[in-house]
Amino acid sequence: MMHSHATKRVSIISISGRMQIPASKPRARYGCRHTQSLLMALGFLCCYAIRVTTSVTLEAMTNAKSANPDFPEFPWKDATKDIIQSSFFWGYVCTQIIGSIVAQKWGAHKLFSLAQFACGLVTLLIPVLAEYCGWEAICATRVIAGLFQGTVLPCLHTLLSKWAPMDERGRISTFVYAGGWIGNVLCLWSTGQLSASRLGWPSCYYVWGCIAIVSSILFFFIGKESPAEHLSIPQDEKEYIENSLGMIETEEKLSTPWIKILTSIPMWALLVTQSAHTWGFWMLLTKIPSYIGSVFDTDIQNNGLWSALPYLTAWICSFPISYISDVLIKRNILTVQASRKICNTIGEWIPAIALIGLGYVTKEEPGIARALLIFAVASNVAIYCGHNVNHMDLSPNFAGPLMGITNTVANICSILAPLIASIIVKHPNSVEEWRNMFFLTSIIYFLGNLTFIVFGTSKIQEWNDPIKEKKDISMSSATESSMEKGYAQREKDTEKMDLGKES
Repeated sequence: MMHSHATKRVSIISISGRMQIPASKPRARYGCRHTQSLLMALGFLCCYAIRVTTSVTLEAMTNAKSANPDFPEFPWKDATKDIIQSSFFWGYVCTQIIGSIVAQKWGAHKLFSLAQFACGLVTLLIPVLAEYCGWEAICATRVIAGLFQGTVLPCLHTLLSKWAPMDERGRISTFVYAGGWIGNVLCLWSTGQLSASRLGWPSCYYVWGCIAIVSSILFFFIGKESPAEHLSIPQDEKEYIENSLGMIETEEKLSTPWIKILTSIPMWALLVTQSAHTWGFWMLLTKIPSYIGSVFDTDIQNNGLWSALPYLTAWICSFPISYISDVLIKRNILTVQASRKICNTIGEWIPAIALIGLGYVTKEEPGIARALLIFAVASNVAIYCGHNVNHMDLSPNFAGPLMGITNTVANICSILAPLIASIIVKHPNSVEEWRNMFFLTSIIYFLGNLTFIVFGTSKIQEWNDPIKEKKDISMSSATESSMEKGYAQREKDTEKMDLGKES
């Protein structure tokens, strides 16, 4: 592949007709694509930790006796806490599509680095702002963090569409996105421990803010936009990735076919199922600490531990699920489409069943409640081999914009879930009110996955190859022109021969 980066801006794109299964894998078992995956997973871990830090920390900030009473306590009601938790998503939903555009124009690598740095910086300010400026200032920092994190998923999808070979797409994508789940584990557990320690609840924000800044620096200097921009990548690994994804370089500007995307039925099916997943995911993530703490009267340290355990189990389960999914596709036991829909069914319908069961657990059965929560959250991780990679299936070139569109709509559910939960669950220690919330989430899960089963597909869409279409048109025109010239020349030769005979 020829490089002209020094003179002109070159776009790396995937052409569906050029995609092929490479004859052999790279010699090295560990390659540059794995290092990039690790860095992306670390960055996503930090992003999720920044998101969920307040889930447990707010309990310590409003109930000092449950943590360390030597630190300030704030008289915020549950409604105020719900506003603080949802404020992150006020910014988050605003930059999904903008982020996908900037990632294409400016580079996903640089934007992802900046997003991590900015999130870490504003998180460091929360303890001071909480004490001197009030909960409104905390909301402001959360909105800013949300604005920057709104660019993260479009960035990751853009990067993965260039770094994850077709036969490793499930494993690499799941590994990267499961970084968010282990981020939940570490954050939920550490915030419970730190809040109760002599460092108090402010240390939760200082620790995770600093880790996010370090991660951003690592990704900026070690991470790369694509294999073509990695100067030290082995040639066999570079060819393996590029041949698998049908990559070519072009100086032609790649324009996003917004109208074709917005009128695509598979895209709408993807949007519906992603919205259902997002509702359930954030309802559980933001409300598990409250449910465990209120219904089962659990202290802050054990609350953090039990809130983290379902996500630790999910992270562990992500490895065999993604491996089995890729192997079944590679051995032609399942088609890509069948694998995506089966994994998505596991990831949404099994949690729906578990939540129905959870609704009937009484206060005297905390063990059963914890087991069902673990089952619901752990099975949900299968969606990373389901609809979560479907953006790259439909269009490797526009996976970022696709994620931007679907995640914008889906994360309206992230705002609504905790707010509606506060309306339904007016008495946090009431099992009956939690049951209504769990039932509503089960219905949403069921309908979301049903839509994906009926209308979803893994087929690459025609609008993925706009440059190819233009080339086909120009080649067709050139061929027609050549044929016309050939006919004209043939007529002239015939006329000359006829004149020669006459003479």
